[in-house]
Amino acid sequence: MAMLLGLAAPASATPLDDKRAEAARIKAQVDELDVELEIAAEEYNEARGQYEAVTADVQANEELAAELEARRATLETHLSTRVVSMYRQGPLGALEVLLGATSFDEFATMWDVLQTLNGRDAAQMAELRETRTELERVHAELAAQQAEAKAHADVMERQRAEVEGQLEERERLLAGVEEEIAELVREAEEAARRRAAAAAAAARPATDYGDPTNAPRSSVVAIALSKLGSPYKWAAAGPDMFDCSGFTMWCYAQIGVSLPHSSRAQINVGQRVSKANLEPGDLVFFGRSTIHHVGIYVGNGNYVHAPSTGDVVKVSSLGARSDYVGACRP
Repeated sequence: MAMLLGLAAPASATPLDDKRAEAARIKAQVDELDVELEIAAEEYNEARGQYEAVTADVQANEELAAELEARRATLETHLSTRVVSMYRQGPLGALEVLLGATSFDEFATMWDVLQTLNGRDAAQMAELRETRTELERVHAELAAQQAEAKAHADVMERQRAEVEGQLEERERLLAGVEEEIAELVREAEEAARRRAAAAAAAARPATDYGDPTNAPRSSVVAIALSKLGSPYKWAAAGPDMFDCSGFTMWCYAQIGVSLPHSSRAQINVGQRVSKANLEPGDLVFFGRSTIHHVGIYVGNGNYVHAPSTGDVVKVSSLGARSDYVGACRP
């Protein structure tokens, strides 16, 4: 039977969604084959029962035939013995029996007995022949029914085996897809765990990194303040317009320090600094789920930065923000 395994998946579907949809389709096929197998098994059971019933009739018929054959052999032996005896004694043998009677009544009785014996022998032989003929007919008919029932049972068995084979193949396929789903789920969970860990690390309040050993870059503060009022522009890195990491990158470039154009990357440049050890020129970072903003500390709890679209480079208070993440000293 033909089974369709695939339909076009929506463009937005993920590999995991595709695999789950495929597993659902195969599971539906498995359920359908389960029903077909149950039907096929029951049909085979019925056909097998019919074959066994006819076979039992054949066996019973053969047993009866064997009994009749034994009876025929007995009668033939008996009749043969009598024929031989009469041949040896000649026609006077029966006459002697009759003439041995001492009265007419005894003679008449003996005559009737001989007649009855001969008639009974003939009747038994006739009955035996008729019975054997009938048994041969019934046996031939039952043998034909047995062959037909056997052929039907064989067809049902092949059908059951075919459905069972299809079911096993679909179950193997389903197991494979389910394993692929499990692997995709494990990968997704691991990716989510890594993202959560990274986000937690990024959002974690600054810890105590001890006393910094690098000298502060205080000279960068005057350079940064010289750009107050410069407009914010997405992805800009100076000299007249800036985004947040482009602003800090440009300022530090003026004192010969190279920074990447990314706030998340800049926090890993230089030495980490605890909030209590901030000095003018240190980079300060902000974010919730992940770092997304950076400025330059100017002292007295303030920092200079390029805030966002529609705003300009300006000085703000660290205390005004609740998403402070940490600081570093390039």
